Amino acid sequence: MEVSKKFLLEIGEISYFTGRFFKEVLIPPYEFKELLKQCYSIGYRSLFLVSITGFIIGLVFTLQSRPTLEEFGAASWMPSMVSVSIVREIGPIIIALICAGKIGSGIGAEIGSMRVTEQIDAMEVSGTNPYKYLVITRILATTLMFPLLVIVGDFLAIYGSFLVENIKDNVSFQLYFNQVFSILKFSDVFPATIKTFFFGFAIGLIGCYNGFYCKKGTIGVGKAANIAVVYTSLTLFIIDFIVVLITNLFYDV
Repeated sequence: MEVSKKFLLEIGEISYFTGRFFKEVLIPPYEFKELLKQCYSIGYRSLFLVSITGFIIGLVFTLQSRPTLEEFGAASWMPSMVSVSIVREIGPIIIALICAGKIGSGIGAEIGSMRVTEQIDAMEVSGTNPYKYLVITRILATTLMFPLLVIVGDFLAIYGSFLVENIKDNVSFQLYFNQVFSILKFSDVFPATIKTFFFGFAIGLIGCYNGFYCKKGTIGVGKAANIAVVYTSLTLFIIDFIVVLITNLFYDV
């Protein structure tokens, strides 16, 4: 009973926190300078990790899948299979989990430490709206930057797959990517791109929420960062399931 009550209270607080975001994001003043700073911090500084992750995804996925396709004489389908799998599902969800660990925990720890050291209280006393300055800018930055990170990661994953094919069968760059773009459709790219905005929003929102309501002490900061990663990862799978379910309904129609 106590666990259910605590769970419902948590859902209510997160819902209020989310509603406050949509209310205050449209009300001036707008913290454009801080937003650009967070876009640089979240986007550019995560680019290397996302690039390496995407590249390795393409290499490993191709190396694992190729022997099976060769058994059925379908190795020529490798570019099509890799591109659709990575763009639709593998690229966005794996990069989202990586970013949940790096970006989500970073936001939770940063805002949590500001709460513990009473910097947020000082901002309120000085007349600055800490929610608008700290929370809204970070959520907008993750929402805007994450789709771009996924695009880069997907491209490098497909490029990594091409390198394996080039080494194994001497497939040319033009032939490989002609097959990739011939199989990819708008119905593959559009839903995958739309859900990356939701992924980015969830990463920023949950990281900010856990940091903003961090409990006192250094243990509270560590707990806020840890919970941000766990909650974000679960939320990402739920969002992914809902998007795939809705997308499949449209395919059936």
